[in-house]
Amino acid sequence: MSCFFDLHVHSSISPCSILSLEEILAEARSLSLDGVCITDHNTLEAGILVREGIQEDGLCVIIGQEYSSLDGHFLIFGPEKEFEPYLPGEEISRRVTRLGGVMIASHPYRAMQKVNERLASSGIISYAEGLNGRNSGLENSLAQLWHDKYGISLTGGSDAHSIEELGRVGTFFSEPVRSREELVKALLSKNCRPVHNPHFRQKARWMRSLVTHW
Repeated sequence: MSCFFDLHVHSSISPCSILSLEEILAEARSLSLDGVCITDHNTLEAGILVREGIQEDGLCVIIGQEYSSLDGHFLIFGPEKEFEPYLPGEEISRRVTRLGGVMIASHPYRAMQKVNERLASSGIISYAEGLNGRNSGLENSLAQLWHDKYGISLTGGSDAHSIEELGRVGTFFSEPVRSREELVKALLSKNCRPVHNPHFRQKARWMRSLVTHW
């Protein structure tokens, strides 16, 4: 059974986001998301406030983090550990791998937040966001080239900072994901791909029609 996850969501725990944990839990299923990953900057604090795993409405919630390194930003899933920020990319990759986790290069071509391409070309990282909901089309296209150039596995995430951005894009998995452990396993198997969420567009059109006719 397949599933669709938004792997990159910031709650208001991140100083840059106005999206509350309550809004994420309330709205994710209406966007046809099977799961959502809370990836606040350099912290796992959301795990104190939200129960990980399958919620009452069937949504799977997983706590990760977006880590700030000297070589760009990375989504980290698996380790129940926070790391001191701004380690070199090689060092944080080594630590995450040793702990059985997975590290994904976030928006690798975003201006001022680029990921060092050397990490991809040398095989230090194996995953990158091919679709980021806040990126330009060019930034996403450049990231997608890493698949052909370096064999990088691509994922997708909205990078949501507000309710209007949640679920814009995500990652399609060809197998079910019901826990943090299963997410890591699915990423390691590389049976995933970044996709746009058609339900997001349908809901956006519906909301615009309400405003037009109000």
